[in-house]
Amino acid sequence: MAYDLEEQEQIATFKAFWARFGNLIIWVLIIALGSYAAYNFWNSHKRTQTVEASALYDELQNALIANDNAKAQRIAGDIQKKYDGTAYAQMSALAAAKTAFEANDLKTAKAQLQWVVDNGNDEYKAIARLRLAGVLLDEKSYDAALKLLNEKFPAQFSAEVSDRKGDVLVAQNKIAEARQAYVAALAAMSKENPGRQLVQVKLEAIGGTVPADEADKADKNAAAA
Repeated sequence: MAYDLEEQEQIATFKAFWARFGNLIIWVLIIALGSYAAYNFWNSHKRTQTVEASALYDELQNALIANDNAKAQRIAGDIQKKYDGTAYAQMSALAAAKTAFEANDLKTAKAQLQWVVDNGNDEYKAIARLRLAGVLLDEKSYDAALKLLNEKFPAQFSAEVSDRKGDVLVAQNKIAEARQAYVAALAAMSKENPGRQLVQVKLEAIGGTVPADEADKADKNAAAA
């Protein structure tokens, strides 16, 4: 009898608890299960997007090998439109810009690079800005190129930015400033950087000299080789 009374009290307590918190528990479970389902769906969607974008990117590479600029632009446009959330969209825009530039289609090259500047992550944006500045240099749009290069870049691109600034300043016949830019590029480069020698050649071509510490590094590298 005592057992029955205890059991009845437990049932009564549970009923009271459920009456008070039952709806809340149900909604919490619904939200948790819904969130879990949405998370799984999103991950599956992202994987599907990545696989599909990868297949299109392979087609783009084939178009690049065939020097088919028109086809490359179409495929890159499809990737950017349908799979803009994947890294392949940024990669395709950079690749399409390169083939457009080689086809002397500077307008399209600039548009593709600008897409990356507007939509890419920090690293891809930096690469696109550097290449876009190069296109502007070829177009003799020197002020626009320098304006682009004066924007904020990740620290690891400081050498490339200074090098490209030097190229633009040389084209503007601002030789003293160009020397400073090339010296800054050398200072920012590691001794293993394969671009060091080219920057040094450009610096010396405009009457500049490699700073003593940089010259010492160059001599040591030459001796080691």
